[in-house]
Amino acid sequence: MIRRLLLPLIVTLLIGACSTSPTGRHQLMLVSPSQAVQASEKAYPEKLKEYAAKGKLNNKPRMLARVKRITGRLIAQAIRMYPESRNWQWEVVLIDDPEVVNAWCMAGGKMAVYSGLIEKIQPTDDELAQVMAHEISHALANHVAEQMSVAMASQLGLAVLSATALHDSRYRSAALTGAALAATLAIQLPYSRAAEAEADRIGIEIAARAGYDPNAAASLWRKMEQVSKDSPPELLNTHPSAANRQRTLSELAPKMMKYYHPDELHPVYPLD
Repeated sequence: MIRRLLLPLIVTLLIGACSTSPTGRHQLMLVSPSQAVQASEKAYPEKLKEYAAKGKLNNKPRMLARVKRITGRLIAQAIRMYPESRNWQWEVVLIDDPEVVNAWCMAGGKMAVYSGLIEKIQPTDDELAQVMAHEISHALANHVAEQMSVAMASQLGLAVLSATALHDSRYRSAALTGAALAATLAIQLPYSRAAEAEADRIGIEIAARAGYDPNAAASLWRKMEQVSKDSPPELLNTHPSAANRQRTLSELAPKMMKYYHPDELHPVYPLD
């Protein structure tokens, strides 16, 4: 009886929790963007704590300065394009792990780059900007909130199937607790193909407006493909085929050239 009553309620919640992404795509939003930001603010220091204890956080000043300079230019343009992100507490750290080729951005602009991305890929500034702009775009398009919402929907579905869950407060409250953990998992699990394509589209424009060559997006993924021949980098484990990515970005690049003015003075968001 309880399951029969709960199922229509869940369906109603799922239908009523639809939102629209910046590109017009429908998104499931059981978790609001503001809730995702709050959860990420708690998750971010927890995720970095282990690296800090080992002295692997921000211990390469020249590399960190380069990351901050490039990311600062991207953030300035992201705020222009998405004014609601102006109040985010933007932050980026460098994690010293030469074996990890990865970068990520939580909701609210909490970012990290692994030294392995720079040391193994050897990206130009234009290419590194494409990586960071893509990750920033996941946050701008509320993909973290979307990932958390999918996880919550899964939990609710399991609750319907499990009679035990209906009588155990630990399960009933599962969807409402552990938000910080969900925010961490959201950046570790693969985004959908639609979300990845969306981040590509938004990211390449942000980078172009910040003065970074749109053609670098395809050349970055050529390098990624070369590095992945022996063992796929972590970044590739959560992203679609490098070859497909190159083709799509090559087609997008000419459309972005109207935003690309490398000789102009570009503002830099202060990352302290």
